[in-house]
Amino acid sequence: MSKSFEELISKANQKTLKKVSVSNAQDEPVLQAVKAAKEQNIATAILVGDEAKIAASIDMDLTDFEIINEPDTEAAALKAVELVHNGKADILLKGLLETKTFLKSVLNKEVGLRTGKMLSHVCVFEIEGINRLLFFTDVAFNTYPTLADKVNIINNAVEVAHACGIECPKVAPLCAVETVNPKMQPTVDADNLTKMYEGGDFKGCQIYGPLSMDLAIDPEAAVHKGVTNPVAGHADILLFPNIDAGNITYKILVRTAKVKIGNVLVGTSAPVVLTSRSDDFQTKLNSIALATVIAGSITD
Repeated sequence: MSKSFEELISKANQKTLKKVSVSNAQDEPVLQAVKAAKEQNIATAILVGDEAKIAASIDMDLTDFEIINEPDTEAAALKAVELVHNGKADILLKGLLETKTFLKSVLNKEVGLRTGKMLSHVCVFEIEGINRLLFFTDVAFNTYPTLADKVNIINNAVEVAHACGIECPKVAPLCAVETVNPKMQPTVDADNLTKMYEGGDFKGCQIYGPLSMDLAIDPEAAVHKGVTNPVAGHADILLFPNIDAGNITYKILVRTAKVKIGNVLVGTSAPVVLTSRSDDFQTKLNSIALATVIAGSITD
């Protein structure tokens, strides 16, 4: 079981070398991450975008990388997706373009990466003081998920956790309170998810909620409040009630705590590395490693 990104990168090293298709690769942090991924034997890459700008973006030897020259942003995005769709690459990585343009290509009916499954975002956190990786979902893609949406979001996150070596991840549907309140829909959803789990509707995980954040991740808080369910205090997957709660929590941690993160979009036919243009090199490298581990769990 991977408990840190160092261990996750080591796990990626053990997988068959994957190939990343980089959409609009003319971005220095992206190219730094791609270079490091190759040097650390995590993945190699095909660089799609404006070749002149790619060459000018970073002082590095590009002769070991295949470059597909496509100066037009939308055309480059579509070409990068097509490479994955056709099996010429295993992972898709967002470069220097707007997310909406990138996702439009991912969802393209002819060459996109649709599977019929719901797409969702998983952010993996390594937080100083916590002895395991935490899987946040969904903090960036789905806005106000219904109960049915939350079922799919959980299943997607469980697959990611399994790929990272967690055989039976503990899932906490997070709420502001740990009691069911009919006036607070997230608590009702959390209770229904727990009942569905108890009825056998979920496989390969444990689910218990509603849980407040402290009860989900702090064993002492769980003991203090008398919550004895195995998920309480030991959650691996944190299911946020909506994008507001998830994204605010994500950004507070990134800006104020000592953390390492990796981001991936799942529910697609291949892992999609969906990071912010403002994310640093290390986050992009962590995300490539995470995607490599997921891709390896599918193909190796």
